[in-house]
Parts: sequence; C-alpha cells; structure tokens
Amino acid sequence: MTFIQASIEKMTTQSSTPPSNSPYIGRFAPTPSGALHFGSLVAALSSFLEARVHKGQWLLRIDDIDAPRVVPGAVDEILAALERFGFAWDGAVRFQSQCMERYGAAVEVLGRDGFVFACTCTRRLLAERGNHGPYDGFCRGHGHALQGAHSLRFSLPLPLPELCDGVQGVVAWEQWRAEMGDFVVRRGDGFYAYHLACAVDDAHEGITHVVRGSDLLPSSFQQRALMEALGSAAPVYAHVPVALARDGQKLSKHNQSRPLDPRHPVPELVQALAFLGQCPPAGLERASVQTLWQWALECWDLARVPRAMGMPVSGLHG
Repeated sequence: MTFIQASIEKMTTQSSTPPSNSPYIGRFAPTPSGALHFGSLVAALSSFLEARVHKGQWLLRIDDIDAPRVVPGAVDEILAALERFGFAWDGAVRFQSQCMERYGAAVEVLGRDGFVFACTCTRRLLAERGNHGPYDGFCRGHGHALQGAHSLRFSLPLPLPELCDGVQGVVAWEQWRAEMGDFVVRRGDGFYAYHLACAVDDAHEGITHVVRGSDLLPSSFQQRALMEALGSAAPVYAHVPVALARDGQKLSKHNQSRPLDPRHPVPELVQALAFLGQCPPAGLERASVQTLWQWALECWDLARVPRAMGMPVSGLHG
C-alpha cells in the first residue's frame, strides 16, 4: 500500500465525530501571500493558546495551494515573525504544495463515491445565465466525464446541519445561503481548490480543533461536508472576531495591512489579548515576551472572546 493509499484509507475509516478522549490537535495555517499582520496575530494567538491550555499540539501549515498568490520570501518572513513573537509549533512545518498526490487521491475517492461532478461552465456562461450567487447546478445532472480539462464540483447536500461554534454559538447554514452552492474542488487548469486542500489536510493531520477568524466561518460548512464525504471526523470549530480597520475593512494581506513589527512583539501581543477579551493587566506591555506568555497561558479563557464577527482595532492598527 502506498503512502497516499494509506492516507485515504485512514480518512475513510475514521468515525464521523472526534472521540471525546482524543488528544487536542490544533493548527495555524497562514497563506504566504504576504507578511503577517495584526489580524493574523489574533488568529495565531487564539489557536495557540487554546491548544496549549488543553495540553495539545499546535501544528503550523503553510497554505500555499494557490501558487500564483505566493509572494517570494513570504514563508521565511512568516516563520521569523512567529518565532520572534514567541510561538513554538510542534513538528515540521507542513506545506500544501507538497501534498498534490494526496489531494488527487481524495478527488478520486469523491468521484468514485459520486460526490463530485464535472462542470463545463465558464465565468462568461455563468454571467450570461445571471448566476451571480451560489452555483445554479446547471451541470450537476449532465453526466460529463470526470476526466478532462474542466472543473470538478462537489455536490453540496443541502440542507446542512447547524454548526456549534466555540465562539459564535449555534450557527445555521441559512445565514450563509448566498455562499452555499456546489463548489469547485479541482479547477479546469488542474489546480486543487482551497476547500479540498484544507479538508484533506485537516483529516490527514488529525486536527481535532480549528480556531480561526470568523471570515472563514462559512467555509466550515463546506469543509465539514467534504470531510464527511471522505469518511473523516470533522474538527470542532471556533471562529474569533476578525480585526477591522477604521474604514470597516478586514485587516488582510490583500488590503496591504501593516505587517507585524518583530522588533516590538509585546505591545502587539497585549493588544491582541485585549482584542480577544482577555483583559491583560496594566503594565504587561512593558514585560518580557516570556512573562507575557506565562500570563497568557495561565489566564486564557475562550469563553471571554466576544461573540462578534468583526471588531474595530484602535491604537496601533486603527
């Protein structure tokens, strides 16, 4: 049995829910499309602390599946920033770009079991049909061969079960109906899509808990459906508020948000803790990185994180 076959067999024999006594395995998975910013720090900090207070592992994965978006040198910059801010991950850094065979094997399983269909719709054809929201299912019943230079879509089985989120509470898929259509898992140019890569990686790495920004909450419905189709246990999700600039836009690499300053990690860590509702004491911004982390690990409480999709950031990043 090959490594890929073993990986897929593992995915298709796991139970549908994480066992209650399973070890905690979390992860942080930045895209190397630019330097980390305050919003990245919020996601990394919350996922790291939640893993450590549960005596779990915290894995680091570079989500570089979309090669055209990868910025040269960004990976080294991301790793250096995490180290300078005091993060320590378990095991080797993982890269999606090194897992193409695994994604291909997963697509074969999905095709074999009837979960994907070939789609010949181009953006122009979708626009001509007025399909500006979720995919309208035009190709779902056409029976196009799965092999060929066209995209493959996952048949999303609506309605979807509600999501019990560790921060946002019970979330119904209808809140995100505008994003809940049959989605692409392999593009016409052969590139694998983010949802597929993320779901396969989380299953392969045994991720039990995902703590990330609320902008990815809708993705959890799609990724959970993929993992269930592959027979894998979906992780427990918690989506923290995203950081917003003064204009209401999410801080992001795409919006050219200011990168983290590795020369002064403590003030930014303190601000991130405050953003996450942890009430760091006055004077902590003048402490050492080691002292800050000691306080954070002793006092972290996910229940204090505000139940909000996004919040403005004042001061350093307003």
